[in-house]
Formats: sequence, structure tokens, C-alpha cells
Amino acid sequence: MDKKKVSLRRCIGCGNMIDKKELIRVIKTKDNHISIDVTGKQNGRGAYMCNSSECLNKAIKSRGLERSFKISVPQDVYRELEKELNSTEIR
Repeated sequence: MDKKKVSLRRCIGCGNMIDKKELIRVIKTKDNHISIDVTGKQNGRGAYMCNSSECLNKAIKSRGLERSFKISVPQDVYRELEKELNSTEIR
């Protein structure tokens, strides 16, 4: 039996390597627009984050998105991420 390869990605908050299906993907498009990629298939540079508010706080403090995308990230993106985390934590 062949074992399927697990795609691991590093969380920008805690730094742990986790299966990418369990992470939230944030993308930067060519026109420097930053958004949450719910499908995981949109074009753009991706950064991954755990599905916890603790990792979001660590990412904000360490400026993980800014380092990944090499641009300043507006506060709206962090608010959108917080809403996404709150809606998934309830489920």
C-alpha cells in the first residue's frame, strides 16, 4: 500500500509544521491585494496560519504576514482573519 504524501506548511504565528488542510491560507495577489483564500486554490503568494486566535496574536506581534509578503498589511486584513477564526471556532 502506498502512503499518500502529507503537504506540510509552517504557521506564521507559532512556527509549527502542520498539514496544510488544517491551516488558513492568506494570499497576496500580483496587485498587492491581501485576502483570505477559503478554497486554498486561488492564485497568489500564500502564507499559512493555524486556526486559533493565539496564533493570530503571535502573527500580529511578530509581523509574520509583513515578513511573508514583504509589504505592510492593513488592519482590515487582521480584522477579517479574526472574524474567520471566530466563525470556525464556533463550529
